[in-house]
Amino acid sequence: MKATQIIPILRIFDYKKAVEFYVDWLGFEIVWEHYFDENTPVYMEVKRENIIFHLSEHHGDGSPGIRVAVWGEGVPDYHRELTYKKYKYNRPGLEKTFYNAVSFTVIDPSGNKITFEEEYNEEKHKDLEFYSIH
Repeated sequence: MKATQIIPILRIFDYKKAVEFYVDWLGFEIVWEHYFDENTPVYMEVKRENIIFHLSEHHGDGSPGIRVAVWGEGVPDYHRELTYKKYKYNRPGLEKTFYNAVSFTVIDPSGNKITFEEEYNEEKHKDLEFYSIH
C-alpha cells in the first residue's frame, strides 16, 4: 500500500475554543463541518495549505492529549507569525532539537500537542534565536 495522505483526527471538547485556536490563531480554514442531527457533536475538517486535521467532539474519536508532528519548510516564519499574534493561551518557544530540527510546539485547548518541524540547516538558520518556554 502507498499512502496518499494521512489525516490525524484530534479530539476536541469546545467548538468555539477550537475555532479560536485553529482558525483565528493558527490560520487554518474550516473546509466543512458535519452534525448528525441538531444538538449533536461536530466533526469537521480544517486546513492550512497542505496540512489537514479532522477535529471531532465525538466521544469515540480518540483521546485528548496526543502529539502530532508536522514536518515542512518555513517553520521559523510561521513561528514569527504566531508570536506576532500574541495569542493569550500559547507562546511557544523556538527550539533546535537533538534530532537536528528547528521546532516549536503548540497545545490546543483540549490538550493535543502539534509540533511544527523543519530540518535544521546551519547556513539557513544561523541567525535564529532559540529559546524554550515551558
